[in-house]
Amino acid sequence: MFRIPNKLPFASLLPSFEGDLYFDESPEHTAQRILYATDASVYQEMPIAVALPKSVADIKKLLRFAQQHSIGLIPRAAGTSLAGQVVGSGIVVDISKYFGGIPEINVAERWVRVQPGVIRDDLNAFLKPHGLLFGPETSTASRAMIGGMIGNNSCGLHSIIWGTTRDHLLEVRAVLSDGAEVTFGPLTQEQFDAKCKGENVVSPSNNDCTFNSATGSQNQAFVNTSARATQANRHPTEYRLCARCDVEFF
Repeated sequence: MFRIPNKLPFASLLPSFEGDLYFDESPEHTAQRILYATDASVYQEMPIAVALPKSVADIKKLLRFAQQHSIGLIPRAAGTSLAGQVVGSGIVVDISKYFGGIPEINVAERWVRVQPGVIRDDLNAFLKPHGLLFGPETSTASRAMIGGMIGNNSCGLHSIIWGTTRDHLLEVRAVLSDGAEVTFGPLTQEQFDAKCKGENVVSPSNNDCTFNSATGSQNQAFVNTSARATQANRHPTEYRLCARCDVEFF
C-alpha cells in the first residue's frame, strides 16, 4: 500500500540543488517515485520524494531539509538488496547517477579510492591491468555498488578466503546527520584517547555510546559469551562489538 505524501516545501530546494529531485504529483515525478518504491526484494512503499544528489553540498542540503521537517533519508545505490533496506516512506537518496568516480589509485600500496556509486565489476575491470582485485563477490556483482556493499557488509561465495567488504575497507569519508563531514579510519592510541575525551570529535555522544558499550569487564564478558557464540563471519547490521573487544584500546 502506498502512503499519501505530506505537502512539504520540496520546491524550496530546487534553486540551489544541483542534482535531480522528484516530489510532486506530475506524471514524471510520480513515475520516478513508483520506481523507487521497490528494490530487489518483495517490499513496496512509496517514498515521499526521490533525490539524485550531484555533490556533497546537495547531500548536506537534503540532510538539513530532513531535519527541519522530521523525515527520514534512505541512502540507495543499486537497490539489489533482498531485504528491503532501501525501501521506505522517506526521501530516497540515490547516489548511483552522479557518484560513480574512481578518483585515486595507489598501486604500490594496493589501495583505491572510490565513490559509493562505483559498480563492483567495473571496479575490478579498472583494477585488472594493475594486477589487483577487490575480493567480495556478490551474486549481483555486475550491478551492486560499493556504497551498498559497505552498508550491507557484502561478501559472496568466496568470502571465507577473500573476506567480506569490511575486511577490505581502509577508510570512509561520510556526512553525518547534522551535515558534518567526517573520516572514519585507523587511530593511534593517542588519537583514540583524545576522541574518547571529546577532543576534535564532531559528535562526541555517538563515540561515547559504542565506547561505553564495549568497555568494562562485565560488558566484554557479555559480548564474548553472546555475540561470539554465533561464530559468524558476516555481521551486516550491527556494531560487531566482539571485534571491538579485540582491539588493543579495549
